[in-house]
Amino acid sequence: MENSHSASYAAAGVNIEAGYEGVRLMKKHVERTFIPGVVSDIGGFGGLFAPQLNGMREPILVSGTDGVGTKQRIAQLMDKHDTVGVDCVAMCVNDIVCCGAKPLFFLDYIAIGRNEPEKVAALVSGVAEGCVQAGCALIGGETAEHPGTMQPDDYDLAGFAVGIVDRDKILDKASVQKGDVLLALPSSGVHSNGYSLVRKVFDVEHADLGSYVPELGTTLGEALLTPTRIYVKPVLAALEAAEVHGVSHITGGGFYENIPRSIPDGLCARVEKAAVKTPPIFDLIRSLGKIPERDMFNTFNMGVGMCMIVSPASADRALAALKAAGVDAYVLGEIAEGDGRIVLC
Repeated sequence: MENSHSASYAAAGVNIEAGYEGVRLMKKHVERTFIPGVVSDIGGFGGLFAPQLNGMREPILVSGTDGVGTKQRIAQLMDKHDTVGVDCVAMCVNDIVCCGAKPLFFLDYIAIGRNEPEKVAALVSGVAEGCVQAGCALIGGETAEHPGTMQPDDYDLAGFAVGIVDRDKILDKASVQKGDVLLALPSSGVHSNGYSLVRKVFDVEHADLGSYVPELGTTLGEALLTPTRIYVKPVLAALEAAEVHGVSHITGGGFYENIPRSIPDGLCARVEKAAVKTPPIFDLIRSLGKIPERDMFNTFNMGVGMCMIVSPASADRALAALKAAGVDAYVLGEIAEGDGRIVLC
């Protein structure tokens, strides 16, 4: 591509040579994610992947797409761009594993005001780290320079993942029964939802994000940039070890919107509010923003990034499998008769 250059395009604000440099810098990060099944290298017109179907009777593809949202504004203000890529991957793969699917590959999309190769490579390094944590491959992506429509330092990061599951292993809420146990998988913090409210509460455009906050044990900016936890490997381990009836990724809408998505009509989730292990960042958001408790549980994960519904007989096995995979899960409540909603008691 050394002969590719357009002075006219550059005068309009698009530096295609910077794009080529960005690809060169990100290549080492992308190659970290390569797993068996990757067919193509980056730079082609499409990402190729050959799934291993041995032992599967009726493989079903599962896809999910999402972005980082306004959390990336914190990264822009701090000029720290190597973590939000983890969030981007997490928001996609944590969704598809709720179906029981194993993620296979990921593609990202970066819209940016001005293409700075080092910044783009930092963003992709985070995406690659997320893919490594999820056990999937980063097989392609796109960086689009948007002069005149975005500020030079602005960007928007999004992506999508594709996974696979055998039809008879798809998690179906119809299997959820009265007496099933709710397990909480702890979050790493706010994750990547509710940041419009977070930014308002902390007035981040004018706040000192580098200031140390004793209650948090770190700076405000670092606390708010803590990457979303990726639950793929622990959840897949629990699926092998226990009788899992449902999994909910606690994203936008918090407890009230997401847990009921795994519960059939005629049942409800009874959550022991006192059991919820809430990190200090949420207490700080609630107190500074004077936010009612109901709104907190309807906006944030409150320390529970994922909720798993398991049979009572296999709850201990699920907890042991999750712990062995690095997640200190705990009992959050149970399934009871009800109207398909969540009850905090």
